[in-house]
Amino acid sequence: MPRVCHFTGRKTTFGNQVTHRGKAKYLGGVGTKITGITRREFKPNLQRVKITTPQGQNRTVKVCTRCLKAGIVRKAVKQAPFKLPVNLQAKTPGVKSPAKPAAKAAAIAPAKPKAAK
Repeated sequence: MPRVCHFTGRKTTFGNQVTHRGKAKYLGGVGTKITGITRREFKPNLQRVKITTPQGQNRTVKVCTRCLKAGIVRKAVKQAPFKLPVNLQAKTPGVKSPAKPAAKAAAIAPAKPKAAK
């Protein structure tokens, strides 16, 4: 895969690295001089990310961190661990079945005080 963002197309750009020498005039010097100009590369910060395509397939692409931060990319969701269905949990020995919601609510709610006459 080339060094290009899959979504924005950001890629390596080129520029100059400028080297200076001397003391600035406002600091009392005679001014700075350019002593060297060298070509350099500006590379995007690309990360390999597993994404889910609109067709529902998972694939790995290179994405710039700006896309990740902006939320343009939807990462592939890892599958949840396997859980037994509720009806099988009741039949399996050694596995506690979940408490009924009505009984749980009655246990949590405080008793109402009796009205005085």
